[in-house]
Amino acid sequence: MIPNTIAITPQLVAEHGLKPDEYKRILELIGREPTFTELGIFSAMWNEHCSYKSSRLHLKTLPTKAPWVIQGPGENAGVIDIGEGLACVFKMESHNHPSYIEPYQGATTGVGGILRDVFTMGARPVACLNALRFGDPSHPRTRHLVSGVVAGIGGYGNSFGVPTVGGQMGFHTRYDGNILVNAMAVGIAKADEIFYAKATGVGNPIVYLGSKTGRDGIHGATMASAEFDDKSEEKRPTVQVGDPFAEKLLLEACLELMQTGSVIAIQDMGAAGLTCSAVEMGAKGDLGIELDLDKVPCREAGMSAYEMMLSESQERMLMVLDPAKEKQAEAIFVKWGLDFAVIGKTTDTLRFVVKHHGEVMADLPIKELGDEAPLYDRPHVASAPQPTIAPESVAAPLSNEKALLKLIGAPELCSKRWVWEQYDHLILGNTVQAPGGDAAVVRVLDGPKGLALTSDVTPRYCEADPVEGGKQAVAEAWRNITAVGGQPLAITDNLNFGNPERPDAMGQFVGCIRGIGAACTALDFPVVSGNVSLYNETNGRGILPTPTIGGVGLVDDVAECAGVGFGAEGEALLLIGDTAGWLGQSVYLRDICGREEGAPPPVDLAVERRNGDFVRGLIRSGRVRTAHDCSDGGLAVALAEMAMASGIGATLETPPPGLPLHAALFGEDQARYVLAVTPARADAILAEARAAGVPALRIGRSGGDALTLPGERPISVTALRSAHEAWLPDYMAGKAA
Repeated sequence: MIPNTIAITPQLVAEHGLKPDEYKRILELIGREPTFTELGIFSAMWNEHCSYKSSRLHLKTLPTKAPWVIQGPGENAGVIDIGEGLACVFKMESHNHPSYIEPYQGATTGVGGILRDVFTMGARPVACLNALRFGDPSHPRTRHLVSGVVAGIGGYGNSFGVPTVGGQMGFHTRYDGNILVNAMAVGIAKADEIFYAKATGVGNPIVYLGSKTGRDGIHGATMASAEFDDKSEEKRPTVQVGDPFAEKLLLEACLELMQTGSVIAIQDMGAAGLTCSAVEMGAKGDLGIELDLDKVPCREAGMSAYEMMLSESQERMLMVLDPAKEKQAEAIFVKWGLDFAVIGKTTDTLRFVVKHHGEVMADLPIKELGDEAPLYDRPHVASAPQPTIAPESVAAPLSNEKALLKLIGAPELCSKRWVWEQYDHLILGNTVQAPGGDAAVVRVLDGPKGLALTSDVTPRYCEADPVEGGKQAVAEAWRNITAVGGQPLAITDNLNFGNPERPDAMGQFVGCIRGIGAACTALDFPVVSGNVSLYNETNGRGILPTPTIGGVGLVDDVAECAGVGFGAEGEALLLIGDTAGWLGQSVYLRDICGREEGAPPPVDLAVERRNGDFVRGLIRSGRVRTAHDCSDGGLAVALAEMAMASGIGATLETPPPGLPLHAALFGEDQARYVLAVTPARADAILAEARAAGVPALRIGRSGGDALTLPGERPISVTALRSAHEAWLPDYMAGKAA
């Protein structure tokens, strides 16, 4: 008889995030009322964070295959072949809700969790990236949240010993009550030594590895699957606590153990802890799992079965081991000072059985828990089309010189040096291109190959037109990798949206998925892993739709990468791509004109591919060493960033013709790059572009100590840097709002 000492009331069911129809389905599946522990298990496995019940119907439409894809979505991380017997393993995940409640620990455990996803697959982590979104700088919590999150990311990554090499950071009032912290990790493994979560064999030992279990993080996944209200601070106990030094030991112990051939299956204990990891291993292998919680190492006395099954204490793994090598495996973990405990076994029953103090606390059908969670086709409505804003209809309220200085010194486009200098981006000694450029570049082993890495999304585009915004997020990642000379290979995504039970929010999700899928298909840039984070709203106010794209590409020789800064004085500046002066949803329209409106720039994926392939070919042939894509702020901001990166000025002599000058300078047309080349090569490259049908224009030259725009006073590089670098340090010091 399964004990059932706590009455299962409708209120208790609702507190576990289960709706009445879902609870009714539970009763039908098991033929009785669940125990309290079983209710907690269903709550953990059927919440949005773990089951993807509102999203997986649409996720199935994304392209996930390519000849170089070894493992697509469905495992701890995605895996791609990068040649010479090596594989790149990577994934991105969110820790949004915990980071709003407790920013330091929320961010640290976000980094720790994504690192475990990577080394669980047998890969040694080589780089981390992130994408951060905060509320309006004037909001009373924003400065505190920025400080805590940045410190948490640096505190964990630096201590663990992996470089944080890139990311994104933005501010908008729609994130006031629900910030976004998306963490990405990248690792390298041997292509024929990838480890998976699928359990095999009956009677094999299930082993608990790593740190002890405590009461931190209980119901963390459930909390992450609900919107916030004014009492969100009360959820602080659901936030996990991280220990990067313990995770470093866990990494080394796991990688050493994997070399012994004793690992049959492995799963990180992440969201929903022991419950999710055990169920997933069994369900994927069509096996049952039996656990004895008396064997679980605990750091707190008197923990109940419910608490142990739902704890999200960090730095823990679950493995199925070859019983013949159990002693050898245990010796490795003892050597590293970590817990090693056999807590169960695989069975042929297809049941998930949990015992504690000799009593059966849960006995559930494992496939229904793992693979047959509710699946919803939520009602959704498409976003209303936004009007196209003609460039001639937008008057310039400031001179172009003043507008440029204001834009590069505003929260959206200002230097994020204050952030990334708190991260150790050089540890391991393989960072070739540091934060601040188009894409980070990390050497693979001893080279010459490298990985080009980026994270990108433009939420204001996704709000105005989810389909085009989804396309643009992928195209921007593809363009950033291309700009350093990398061949884009695959993406991971972190899809951050509001309440899927609201048709408009669900419509944004569906639209962005359509755009992402179209771009990934057109650009041969498949999705191999990712995460969905829904219910990102507070008191009914949702975030901007934010489908963050983490891109990975391959560089043949890191010594031949292109950079953002001008290489010398007197270089010819070439603009690749058409300019229509698109100001809808631009930062110029918002931050200079005070208008956040209009349709975003359209993304022609065939043009993206054509222009990008042309630019990449120039870089790989050795003819171009300076390249920068045009994105937020358009051509003028791109030129300013190139000047600041090199300390060399430039003169824009021939802006794109036929447009108001401010539209030509600040329009955010897509598929564009600025190249700096030697004058001797410029004419030949322009001729080659014409032959390839690629729009190209000679627009000016590098040189001097100032950036000169047509009809404006020169802006010294010193003045550009001063404007660009000042805002964020001043803000964090309390000197700016």
